[in-house]
Amino acid sequence: MEIKEMTMNDIEIRSAEIEEEIQQENADVETLTAEVEELEARKAQIIEEAEQRKREVEEVKQTAEALNEQPEMEERKVMTNEEIRNSKAYLEAYANYIKTDKDTECRALLTENVSGTVPVPEFVYDIVKTAWERDGITSLVRKSYLKGNLKVGFEISGEDAVFHEEGDDPIDPENLVLGVVNLVPQSIKKAVQISDEVYDLRGEEFLRYIYDEITYRIAKTAGEALLAIIEACGTVSTTNAPAVAQIVSSTASIGLIAQCLAELSPEATNPVIITTRHNWADFKAAQYAGQFDVDPFEGLPVIFSSALSDFGNSTHANVIVGDLGYGALMNFPNGQEIRFKFDDLTLKKADLIEVLGRMYVGIGVVAPNAFVQVVGGGD
Repeated sequence: MEIKEMTMNDIEIRSAEIEEEIQQENADVETLTAEVEELEARKAQIIEEAEQRKREVEEVKQTAEALNEQPEMEERKVMTNEEIRNSKAYLEAYANYIKTDKDTECRALLTENVSGTVPVPEFVYDIVKTAWERDGITSLVRKSYLKGNLKVGFEISGEDAVFHEEGDDPIDPENLVLGVVNLVPQSIKKAVQISDEVYDLRGEEFLRYIYDEITYRIAKTAGEALLAIIEACGTVSTTNAPAVAQIVSSTASIGLIAQCLAELSPEATNPVIITTRHNWADFKAAQYAGQFDVDPFEGLPVIFSSALSDFGNSTHANVIVGDLGYGALMNFPNGQEIRFKFDDLTLKKADLIEVLGRMYVGIGVVAPNAFVQVVGGGD
């Protein structure tokens, strides 16, 4: 995990590991010291961001107090549900709902009956939205919000339209072969440990901490799950899985991405490149070594993912090229809401509470040859 993505909990775990490593006889003290400095810098960044949020909350409180000191209006304005869900009282009620899974307090504050899930505060919605946008893969995937399993049809093979002159014999019916992808929702879960002090935080402070800790991790896992599905697809479409083309290469070369683009369906009009940072460096090294005045990435966006393998490692695909918006779909039967469970017993002796965040989503490849994967094994 990169240090810039670490949470405070991640930093504490890594710091403890370094304390043990640095005591070993052959420890690389210089490298470990440098890592400690980076961890401290990341910790300072997290603290500064938390302080900034506190300052913003304090400004809102001061503004609210100033407004309360004004003379009462003759006619009281009725707040809308949108205004209520951003109020301090609703933030407190929603935080209690997250902790207890009881929404009675939230519903009592709303001016209109709300069926299904109670609405989240606006800043919580923004945190979830931002988390999915931060992950380069999931931000580009098409999304739907249909209940239950979702079946998506795709064309395996068909025939082009033909000209027909008036009076000619009727044209032959099209020989059309279709497949169906069944997107079955599954739970993506992420567990973190928090202290009793964090659990006792109120309203916005508690909600922001919990959602910041968990939502990005879930979005990242969803993106990596899609890559695994792409890798598992065969090179020929079946009745329940679209084809993903495959190119075999154990090294980066200037023309490799161009080869990938040639294998894509004409409908894949917005392709991106997904690979590791080391592979990106190999492509650039090939460019520099030949002094080529060309872009090995053909002007396409590059998304980094540690879920793929470096060249020379056949554990996973080395590169995936494709159109995420056209070829993939994520279906959220319950919306992009995170559900939480709290376990305050297992780690009670350490004064820690384990929080499990869960999201329900179906993920699949839904179009043939929308993706190409490069795998190792030869040039």
